[in-house]
Amino acid sequence: MHALLMTLLVIVSLSLIVVVLLQSGKSAGLSGAISGGAEQLFGKQKARGLDLVLQRVTIVLSVLFFALAIAIVKI
Repeated sequence: MHALLMTLLVIVSLSLIVVVLLQSGKSAGLSGAISGGAEQLFGKQKARGLDLVLQRVTIVLSVLFFALAIAIVKI
């Protein structure tokens, strides 16, 4: 059981890394870092298409990662 959970954790971890690296940056440079937070806060930029799919997959994989990590600690 422990080996199965560890294998799943490694697969989810690698998948999470790949999905995060595939996402496009919201803005580039220091000026984008300052103004980008405000735009994201007020919802001016909406994720569409592939970005939306990658965002949702990232959320699912991160929840799986934390659940598997907690499950491994409990066993």
